[in-house]
This record gives sequence, structure tokens and C-alpha cells, in this order.
Amino acid sequence: MPRYKLTIEYDGTPYAGWQKQDDRPTVQQNIAEAVEKFCGTPVDVVGAGRTDAGVHATAQVAHIDLPKEYDSFRIMQGINFYLFCPMGLPEGPSANRIAITEVEPVSNEFHARFSGKKRHYLYRVINRRSRLGLEAGRAWHVVEPLDIDSMRAAANILVGHHDFSSFRDTQCQSKSPVKTLEQLDVEPVGEEVHFITSARSFLHHQVRIMVGTLSLVGKGRWSVADMAIALEAKDRTRGGPTAPPDGLYLTKVDY
Repeated sequence: MPRYKLTIEYDGTPYAGWQKQDDRPTVQQNIAEAVEKFCGTPVDVVGAGRTDAGVHATAQVAHIDLPKEYDSFRIMQGINFYLFCPMGLPEGPSANRIAITEVEPVSNEFHARFSGKKRHYLYRVINRRSRLGLEAGRAWHVVEPLDIDSMRAAANILVGHHDFSSFRDTQCQSKSPVKTLEQLDVEPVGEEVHFITSARSFLHHQVRIMVGTLSLVGKGRWSVADMAIALEAKDRTRGGPTAPPDGLYLTKVDY
């Protein structure tokens, strides 16, 4: 069966995350239903990562095995038709907030999850006093001024090969809390602060906990030294809060 790599963008706000669930709408389920309508047979949609409820993606990756070969453009257009026009209805309030942006044929050895060499995430904070209008649900609104230099210094402490138990959700199912964080940049962009991070893989909620903890440093509630203490503690109760899902985007997967 020919295998195809899908690149996907979505607004995660209305979904209970990527992974299929019995009683809640998910990104994976909606794509699987659209693919089945396109090709006429049930198809597994295998994703590169299981984004949580409310988390977005500009370039999630998945693979599918179809019963026969199709032109890549036809696959993209066909899946998007059923995503945006559920039950054959015109696009409207019922349409999904998911789009396939690219389709390419790959070998059967390609695996969206296990072939991935690095995941890249962006976390957006909008740092202003006025409430969010257009960006509500797509960024974390932080009212208190943030000290960029202090957050950068604290972020540098986290880069490298560490036990990230203090930045790991208590329900995380990973066998080991040890990960290699390759990048954690803090960049001001107008009234926004972007946290740009990459690693081969992340623990459950790791990015959101790191950002939530860095926000304490930025607000002056924690010192840079407190970040080092939290990392060394290897204890979730010693880390900072979990930032909301609104600002998190999966932006790229390297293969």
C-alpha cells in the first residue's frame, strides 16, 4: 500500500487534542474520517506527536497508507474537502479548523513518529495590559511586564541533557524524565514574547511548564538561581506553573 506524508495545520481550540477519544472531537479522528470519505476505506492516521487539548500546529506531520496510488495534490484537495465541508455541506460554523497543507509520497519505512529526529515548538505570550481580542485562544495573555534578559538567562540553564522531573506532568507516561533540550530561546517580537524550543522529544507538558516557570522569572518572582534549584530538585512540586495550551504551536518536525 502506498504511504503518504501529510503536513497539517490546525487551531486546537475546539479539540480534545490530537489523539482519538471515544466521546470528544480530536484532530486525528477528524482527519481519519475525512481520509475514509476520500478513499472509501478506513485508514490509520499516524501523527508525529500527540498535542494536548487546545494546542495548535503550523506543521504537524502524519502518515497514511492508502489502498492505491493517487496524485498528491488530489489527496490534499480531497481530504481538505471533507474536512471543510462535513457531510457535503458548504463551509460554515460546522467546518473543521484543520487543513492539510502538503502531501508527498514516502517509502514504507517512513514513520511520522519514530522517524522524527527533532520536534520544534513555539510558545507565544502577548505581554500587554489590554485583554486579547483576535488572539484570544491563540496566545497566553500576561499582563505584568516581563524581563527578557532574566528569562533568557534562566532558559539557558535548562538547555542540555538533564533530568526534567521538575518540568514534567505528574501523569507523564514517559519511561525516563531525562531528555536533551537542544534549544530554548526567548525572543521579543513587538508586544509578544516568543519561546522557541527544540528537542528530539519532550515530556508531557514539558514546554508549557518551562514557559510557566520562566514567566515567574520574568515577573521577578523567581531569580535565575531559583531555576537552577528547581531543575536540580527533580521534583514537580518545585517547578513553576503549567502555562495554558493557548500559546503552544508545533511548528516543525525534522526527519
